[in-house]
Amino acid sequence: MSSTPAKARRVHADHTGSLLRPAELKIARIDAAAGRITAAELRAVEDRLIIDAIAKQEAIGLPYATDGEFRRAYWHYDFLAGLEGVDLYAPEEGGIAFAGVVVPKLLRVVGKVAWKKPVFVEDFKFVHSHVKTALPKQTIPSPTVLHFRSGRQAIDPKVYPELDAFWHDLGDAYAGAVSAFAAAGCRFLQLDEVDIAYLCDPKQIEMLKNRGEDTEHLLDTYAKLINSSIAGRPADMTIGMHLCRG
Repeated sequence: MSSTPAKARRVHADHTGSLLRPAELKIARIDAAAGRITAAELRAVEDRLIIDAIAKQEAIGLPYATDGEFRRAYWHYDFLAGLEGVDLYAPEEGGIAFAGVVVPKLLRVVGKVAWKKPVFVEDFKFVHSHVKTALPKQTIPSPTVLHFRSGRQAIDPKVYPELDAFWHDLGDAYAGAVSAFAAAGCRFLQLDEVDIAYLCDPKQIEMLKNRGEDTEHLLDTYAKLINSSIAGRPADMTIGMHLCRG
């Protein structure tokens, strides 16, 4: 178990936490998908490579360490699809274009959004148990990610006739996540928030307007959602926000 003090540190530099996947991990994922190795065998590869990644982060003097997000297929989908009421599916056409690569998956809300499974919590505990000098950090996508990409069309109107209830439930689900990570010893939780940065892009604003979004108030809506998500955090928990333009 780490001897790192529980109190969050204040520093002027940090790293995003998502590391390049080692070739061995990429091969293991392909083998697992093809049935050549079991889920337990894949997990063992992940465990070993994550321990190596933690050691490297500590060796260069980083004050925080993550698992490199080595257990995820996607930086955002794995967490969000773990929420109650959220479905990850392959659309008949298209997907998300990211840096020239199309991700052939999308999310949709098919039931009441809630925090019922401890998504990533055991993964955080693994990092916590292997750090020696660094503070273990957990990264998760911002709650805004569930809405920004597809908006109203991906939220079942029978489940949420009005979006006010959706924002409320999503904020509550994230509050449950924050509480669960805190209980597991997490004192630095990072929200990967790409959508607020997108709101600075005229092309993204045009896309949002074309699908009927109220772009004049969307930033306020997102800010309230994030604030409600983290309002119950412990006083000694640091919430970081990673902004990028994707």
